[in-house]
Amino acid sequence: MTWSFPLALMWLIGANVIAMFPSRDHHWRTAYILIVIGIPLLGWLTYEHGVWWGLVFLLAAGSVLRWPVVFLGRWVKRRL
Repeated sequence: MTWSFPLALMWLIGANVIAMFPSRDHHWRTAYILIVIGIPLLGWLTYEHGVWWGLVFLLAAGSVLRWPVVFLGRWVKRRL
């Protein structure tokens, strides 16, 4: 097994643990950090394990970081 798969699982577990603790800024600062780490990790995982595992990780990450995804969808909808 390559390193991308265990690191992706650790990213998901870490994101869920971070979400359990209270935050003054509603976790936006940590969401930005998780996004910056998660995007290259998604590319690495997709490169090494294929598109299907990349999509699984993308959906799992989207469920953890749902508010940035909602706001991105609203921004795209306004643009169109």
